[in-house]
Amino acid sequence: MSQSATVSRKMGMFLGLLLVAVAAIVIAELDSGVAAWFKSQGIGKNPLEYPLIAVALGLLVNAVLRATKTHAVLQPAMRTELFLKVGLILMGARLDITQILSQGIGGLLQAVVMVTSVFFFTWWIGTKLKVNEQLKAVMAAAVSICGVSAAIAAAGAVVAKKKEITYVTALVIMTAIPLMIATPWIAQALGLPADIAGAWFGGNIDTTAAVVGAGTLYGEEAQAVATVVKMSQNALIGVAAFLLALYFVVRIEKKPEEKPSAAMIWHRFPKFVLGFILVSALASLGLFGADIVGALQALSKWAFAMAFFSIGLELSVRELGKMGWRPLAVYGAATAFNTVLALGVAWLVFGVMGF
Repeated sequence: MSQSATVSRKMGMFLGLLLVAVAAIVIAELDSGVAAWFKSQGIGKNPLEYPLIAVALGLLVNAVLRATKTHAVLQPAMRTELFLKVGLILMGARLDITQILSQGIGGLLQAVVMVTSVFFFTWWIGTKLKVNEQLKAVMAAAVSICGVSAAIAAAGAVVAKKKEITYVTALVIMTAIPLMIATPWIAQALGLPADIAGAWFGGNIDTTAAVVGAGTLYGEEAQAVATVVKMSQNALIGVAAFLLALYFVVRIEKKPEEKPSAAMIWHRFPKFVLGFILVSALASLGLFGADIVGALQALSKWAFAMAFFSIGLELSVRELGKMGWRPLAVYGAATAFNTVLALGVAWLVFGVMGF
């Protein structure tokens, strides 16, 4: 096959993925039964529906391709990591540092406590269950910070395998949905004030969209607090990526005769995180107009939809099964710990301390 034919083929595959991403988003906007239920709860649309639809479409196409033994045909188009990185960089447009600071130090305080505690708990239990260092790092970042975005940043810092990223992404999606629906009901049953409930959602649920959904279910004030807490955690992505790169260079992969250097750390640091920080800084300085921010957020959404579709295409039950029960046990235990601790910290910071 000539070079021009190869380029044309890849472009065709890319356009196909883009069409599926758009289709997933459009379907999410329709008045389906699920969307209608969310509307009845005061939410204009299901905030997690398009990733779910994209993954489901990917799994459907995946099954057809494997059944017809043509799965390798679409392999060049499965650029999951690239799409996730693009989505993460563009996501920086909705992280306004000035908004976090203007709405109080409570969200930032909770974010630091939660990220630190949950990360090291996940690392500890992963070590106890002998999960490999790369997968352990990706899971710890995902549970403690913000799900898929943090997972891909951590994966770049520790050079994790693609199947490990896919595995953690699947776990994030599967846990975020039940938590988004269940936590507002639990908060209602406990009679939690709106600010404490919102802080609990923001500190507990792994994805930003699910956090906003849970907050909206509980009320406008809960949504505002939940968003600030989650944005505060998102802001720590760059710090976590740098520290992971530093740790792996100095401790995990250091050779006896080798002296770690700044150049080695820079080589390992995921450069796309700098793009995320730059876009966030520009947005925080007010250099983007409302139209530009809206366009960047839309592009981020399309990139993530393409990534989720690719995840569905790549997912191999056989390969995931080979990873065994230990990573699943680590993620489950970390999620449970995160849920309980987030409630306690939210009560302490926003209830007792009165932020």
